[in-house]
Amino acid sequence: MIEVYIDGASAGNPGPSGAGIFIKGHGSAERYSFPLGLMSNHEAEYYALIKALEICINQNYRTVSFRTDSELVSRAVEKEFAKNKKYAPLLDQALKLIRELDLFFIKWIPSNDNKTADELARLAIRKNN
Repeated sequence: MIEVYIDGASAGNPGPSGAGIFIKGHGSAERYSFPLGLMSNHEAEYYALIKALEICINQNYRTVSFRTDSELVSRAVEKEFAKNKKYAPLLDQALKLIRELDLFFIKWIPSNDNKTADELARLAIRKNN
């Protein structure tokens, strides 16, 4: 099973944002930093999820276990419902991608357990123009 750690970050709310993705499995590790432009921290968290799902699908990772320190995102995915209607289109996009996988898990973890993805998200913030 592939383990995927995701994090979104913003310098301001809204502000320059980034997504960090750390993927472990099959004896290797992959690291990704995506600058996202101006958005809120919560939007960045959703985009980190979406980008990571796209990577998994493109790499043909069929069984994945996601870890996030965003309770908002983990709860929304588990319930398939976004309390804030602003995030509903992002959740819908993520759920559509999740359905392309054979097996998907998502788990909330404390920030201390998500340091690599956090560092990658902060690096992505600095990559914004």
